[in-house]
Amino acid sequence: MAVGDTVQVQVPATSANLGPGFDTLGLALSVYDELTVTVLPHDGLEIEVTGSGAADIPRDESNLIVRSIDHVYQDVGREMPGLRLIADNGVPHGRGLGSSGAAVAAGVLAAKGLLADEVDLSDTDLLRLATELEGHPDNVAPALFGGLTIAWTGERGPQHKKLIVHRGVAPLVLVPERTMSTTLARSLQPPQVSREDAVFNVSRSALLIAALTQSPELLLDATADRLHQDYRAEAMPETHALVQALRRAGFAAVVSGAGPSVLVLADGPGSRLEALALAESVTDTPWEGLMLAVDVRGGTVKNRAEGST
Repeated sequence: MAVGDTVQVQVPATSANLGPGFDTLGLALSVYDELTVTVLPHDGLEIEVTGSGAADIPRDESNLIVRSIDHVYQDVGREMPGLRLIADNGVPHGRGLGSSGAAVAAGVLAAKGLLADEVDLSDTDLLRLATELEGHPDNVAPALFGGLTIAWTGERGPQHKKLIVHRGVAPLVLVPERTMSTTLARSLQPPQVSREDAVFNVSRSALLIAALTQSPELLLDATADRLHQDYRAEAMPETHALVQALRRAGFAAVVSGAGPSVLVLADGPGSRLEALALAESVTDTPWEGLMLAVDVRGGTVKNRAEGST
């Protein structure tokens, strides 16, 4: 790209695991990070950040978006030019809604746009590059491609399958003020689980695909989990209490990603309002209710050449 050329990227929030689908299932949601990247006439970086977590985000080469762009450039044998980044973070940071995965996806897509005249990056390339940075594909797959994704790593590297969610599924995310470290959350899980618990989660994960795509009335049973949520309860007791209260009332509630946000997969707008009212009554923790849609597009990138409008 020429000096002054620009790419604009939009990437959705994601909720991983969805209860039983640990490190495998992910859902794209209609909250977005917005990124504008412009080629500078000189080396170096100019970084502006607004929105969630802005005060704590690096303004140098350690910035995750910058590292992601540079990772793609290195992979294709190119040198990253000087760049101006303007980021507006709509995805809540440290709340289990895929903020790091969104940053990685945004950087990879920005690089795709910057390199569009030189290199053709396929969806497989994008997922591989993003997974190399993120460590696992369950968040970056829905951030890149939208919808409900099943992600796995096999002999051909990271792969995904995108599915369309039943129109009767109405997501509600309950976001607390506190944050949660993904590293801490993962450290609380045991290295081994019982065969009974493994079989339980296999059955519920299979059922969850059917519930989300065909039969929303099965969502409460389908979102039950024995592999990770209970082990993390001690680190986020308010989240655990809210999930249990919602499930006792018949709502398909799960920990969103590593937490501490709670995802409710409701069966309509009225049900979402009931779940929100319950959340406001059962704990002392204030919860921000986000009534969202499933994002079906995933990350998008637009190129704007110098001098265009």
